[in-house]
Amino acid sequence: MADWISFTTDYGLADGFVAACTGVIARIAPHARVIDVTHLVPPQDIRRGATVLAQTVPFLPAAVHLAVVDPGVGTARRAVVLDTPGGPLVGPDNGLLVPAAEALGGVRAAHRLTDPRYRLPTVSATFHGRDLFAPAAAHLAAGTRPDQFGPAVDPHTLVRLPDPETTGTPDELSTEVLSVDRFGNLQLAATGSHLDALPGRVRLGAHEAVVGRTFGDAPAGDLVVYVDSSGQAAVAVNGGSAADRLGAAPGDKLTLTAIR
Repeated sequence: MADWISFTTDYGLADGFVAACTGVIARIAPHARVIDVTHLVPPQDIRRGATVLAQTVPFLPAAVHLAVVDPGVGTARRAVVLDTPGGPLVGPDNGLLVPAAEALGGVRAAHRLTDPRYRLPTVSATFHGRDLFAPAAAHLAAGTRPDQFGPAVDPHTLVRLPDPETTGTPDELSTEVLSVDRFGNLQLAATGSHLDALPGRVRLGAHEAVVGRTFGDAPAGDLVVYVDSSGQAAVAVNGGSAADRLGAAPGDKLTLTAIR
């Protein structure tokens, strides 16, 4: 059994989608408490959901991890449970779950969600979060084993998102924007160690930035490149939005050029 279920979606907060799912969980596993990781993943942005989930789960208590960012709902994409040393993950097999599974120690086994005992009696073609994934998460929290849900899946066949590219020399670092948070800070695919070879100032296109430790290392309104709380390289504006300043969005390429 599990006392906690973490819940990550792109459902937003304007509708009753989240409440319907948590209601299903409460009816099946009333003992389980739900931690809402976020429901504000940009619609259908699997990479952003995967990134948020993977960077959050190491700090959560032992839990079942339910995640639904599912543009392929109702299609032939598989619905799965992944067993890891840090707890099971439930959701679509579209790349959303694997980074978090790796953060929790790796996939020990995977199974399809096919047994009708662990879903609602009627499954909507467009709301698997409520009818398929939430019931599965609740049954896991209530003590059902991952291997009871359906046939085994070879972990090597699980869908994985393409790795973002990062290339660098002592004078130049080219990398991809992984995500943009609500402050407009840009999290990059480059890790903090990629910044070690750069000097104290770099150029990003027409803009200059300080390479620092925190936002206040740059004057108010200026850009700073730093290592964020997840160990990734990141770009911020002290008191502003780096996304607005640079016109950057997830998937864009940024080049940091040393100023020597």
